[in-house]
Amino acid sequence: MVRGSSKAAELSVTRQVVFRPQAEDEVLATRAWYEARRSGLGKEFAQAVDEMVSRIVEAPMAYQRAHGDTRRAVLSRFPYAVYYRLAGEDVVVLAVHGRQHESHWQSRS
Repeated sequence: MVRGSSKAAELSVTRQVVFRPQAEDEVLATRAWYEARRSGLGKEFAQAVDEMVSRIVEAPMAYQRAHGDTRRAVLSRFPYAVYYRLAGEDVVVLAVHGRQHESHWQSRS
């Protein structure tokens, strides 16, 4: 198929998102921490993570490499980043960590 043809534009990749258990635990713990600080803030954090994961699914190569094949997508409102890598067409979320603690997740990649 020729690049730029209308048929090529119609094709889309369906990516699955897989959260490692540690990454899911981090999101839940951080959400609870923010919620304890202010009602509704935990939900806003979770929404920010969901929105970032959606952007990653749309353009996974748009974010810089953090370590090896692991990439980092920084949340704009919260001091956290989503660390992920591609496994075939799927996105594997390794960690959702404070940007200052990269060494905590590197053993997961």
